[in-house]
Amino acid sequence: MKKTFLIVVCSVSSIFFSCKKDQNSDQLGSETAQTDANTLIDNGWPREAENNGTKLVYYQPQVDDWNDYKEITARLAFSLTPKDGKEVLGVASLKASTLVDKDNRNVFFRNIEVTDVRFPSLDEKAVPQMEKLFKETLPKGGDPVSVDRIMADLSQTKSPSKGIAAKNDAPTIFYSTNPAALVIVQGEPVFVPVEKTDIQYVVNTNWDLFFDKTAKDYYLLADNVWLTSKKIDSDWVKTTKLPSGLSNLPSGQNFDDVKKMIPPPSSGAAPQVFYSNKPAELIAVNGNPKFVKIDGTKLLYIDNTENDVFANEADGQYYVLLSGRWFKSKELTGPWTYAGNNLPADFAKIPKNSPRANVLSSVPGTQEAKDAVMLAQVPTTAIIKKSDAEAKAKVTYDGTPQFKPIEGTKMQYASNTQDKVIKVGDLYYLCFQAVWFMSTSPNGPWETAASVPKEIYTIPPTSPVYNVTYVTQTTTDTTVESSTTAGYFGAFIVGATVGAILTYGTGYYYPPYVYYGGLYPVYHPWPCSYGAGAVYNPWTGGWAAGRSVYGPYGAAGTSAWYNPATGRYGRSASVQGWYGGRTAASTYNPWTGNYARTNQGHNAYAQWGHSAATNGNQWVQTGHVTTRRGTAIGYETSGGKEGVITHHRGGGTTIHTNNNVYAGHDGHVYKKDANGNWSHYNNGNGGWSQAGTLGSTSKSGGAVEHTKPSQGLGANGAGVQRDNQNLGGENRLGEGAQRDNLSRPDQTLGQPSKPLGEAGHSDITNDLDRSALSRDRGESQTRNFQNFQRDGSRLGGGNFGGGGGFRGRR
Repeated sequence: MKKTFLIVVCSVSSIFFSCKKDQNSDQLGSETAQTDANTLIDNGWPREAENNGTKLVYYQPQVDDWNDYKEITARLAFSLTPKDGKEVLGVASLKASTLVDKDNRNVFFRNIEVTDVRFPSLDEKAVPQMEKLFKETLPKGGDPVSVDRIMADLSQTKSPSKGIAAKNDAPTIFYSTNPAALVIVQGEPVFVPVEKTDIQYVVNTNWDLFFDKTAKDYYLLADNVWLTSKKIDSDWVKTTKLPSGLSNLPSGQNFDDVKKMIPPPSSGAAPQVFYSNKPAELIAVNGNPKFVKIDGTKLLYIDNTENDVFANEADGQYYVLLSGRWFKSKELTGPWTYAGNNLPADFAKIPKNSPRANVLSSVPGTQEAKDAVMLAQVPTTAIIKKSDAEAKAKVTYDGTPQFKPIEGTKMQYASNTQDKVIKVGDLYYLCFQAVWFMSTSPNGPWETAASVPKEIYTIPPTSPVYNVTYVTQTTTDTTVESSTTAGYFGAFIVGATVGAILTYGTGYYYPPYVYYGGLYPVYHPWPCSYGAGAVYNPWTGGWAAGRSVYGPYGAAGTSAWYNPATGRYGRSASVQGWYGGRTAASTYNPWTGNYARTNQGHNAYAQWGHSAATNGNQWVQTGHVTTRRGTAIGYETSGGKEGVITHHRGGGTTIHTNNNVYAGHDGHVYKKDANGNWSHYNNGNGGWSQAGTLGSTSKSGGAVEHTKPSQGLGANGAGVQRDNQNLGGENRLGEGAQRDNLSRPDQTLGQPSKPLGEAGHSDITNDLDRSALSRDRGESQTRNFQNFQRDGSRLGGGNFGGGGGFRGRR
């Protein structure tokens, strides 16, 4: 089968990050950092902590809310065994701030506040001492919780944000069953001279495209085939003769792969060349389409293509997924129209093990789509010293600063720089690597912004600087805490709250900036939605270039870029994605305005080194110590507080037992048996009674699985053994309080003024059923990601795609 070639331009480097790493801020050796990155993972639940002989086993938190994805409220069930005392079960309400490590998909709780503790079987006089022991023993923060566990909980109750007003008109979509190449040049060609030759190369395309000024001929290298034409937009034919100037291409500017193809190879067939002067797409099929039926649906997919193309037998339409948007047509050759508001229901029935299951993240209403939307709203946070940030903030303009109006506002943005500078009144605000700065001059000096004007967050999607509205921050006297969500990198929510999906780009076309003021023309591409082969990666939570045929360097088409600081051009070659990657050459990212050369991994906060919440370094780092006993991390919080988070045996250690104990909203402790029946911790005798069957008899489930049968505490709180006459016998729910001679704290969890009441009401058990399903799904997703990560298939680890449901054929 002939290999299909695809050339895409459209400043595809818009999906790449700048990668400059601040070596000075990297206080740790790579070996230690890697060790800690592997150490700080969610190892499962329940977990165990000890303090002065007191043993605490606490179960997976049940999340009630994640306010602005920065402050979490949750409840958890626990068992507490004092030194030389008896085990007692309870439930607690927690509140904590969070930091998110998207590389490892972990959430770190910090500044945990216990807002309420309930012991359903405990004498009221014993409660203060046991509550004190619980608060002293519960870790104050630092242990990671998988973001998948939290999202599984929230997906039951939390509605996504309303989608943006994106532009969803279909781009130009070409179709070919023969080897083909799509050449996209944004606007008119921008020519850059090759020194000491009559050869120029076109900078505003992502393929190797040259022009011979002497003969007035164009030359195009499509993989290992050279083509030539008198016209850039048509009449391309294969050639084995090249102008002598091409033999003099300079080294060190990523022309090395081009030089390997000189002289031209004689083998290889000439592809058909499609041309567009703005972002476009190509459906490239290797021969006649081969349709494969999807069981349980009326859908078929085309197997011999890199694109996601489906046929629906029910309506006779073809559907294609491009940058997270669905388009439909009666013919594969078009014309295509937006179909996202009326996608057939069968798409949601695509099996999760299907070769095309990756599209479920873009099918409205699916769990995969809900997860994508929710993860896009979860911020990555960096806590940075103000002095460090201000020393690095710099803006370089091409000549005198020029500003253009932002549609629908009184603001303006700087048009002749790669950086995002917004003019608000008489002040200037710079968003530099996800940190806001302000100045009274467009040239600085720049100070970290104590606050960001509300007007900035009204910038519409029609503006090329819209993505800065996804960066917020707070400051202290010495630090700035920046929070960045996926919109900063071009991943946007589209659609209503019900059926919302995540797309790549806004759909609007932002023409590039070109300036001919010197020896070399200046070219600044803005982000674009199409022509990038963007594919959603559920593990990174962002979009990445997904087709090797989209560019000459294997990963994707990557536009050349101009560095005004040095006056030279660079040509990029990268394999990377939204929240991290590996780079072997210079790159430019129009979304963030970053450019640099590096061989290091990187993230959104490349300038700030390890101060970002990635790779386990969730606070401004002051030191690491790793021994066989565990890991200690020194940190400084945004409030200037210092401390140490310790991970060691006996403190936050995962124990291997069933994670099936839950905290009910009513303040009772519940567990679920293998048959799906709920039992509650019986008031007074420390046993278990079946819930949800009021008036019936049931057998006790015994004690919690990880310990001996619970005895409870005596009336004096001294650990006297209780009479277990109800264990294994009859018990009516609600009668425990009458049989019990204890004076219980009759209060609902989190509501001291509300009586505890009888357990097992249907509204409570229904909520527990949802929690159980969420816990199972969160566990599965967590393990799938960790397997994916461990197997080396993670984006940025050298391979694109792989297992874990992210389609490796890309």
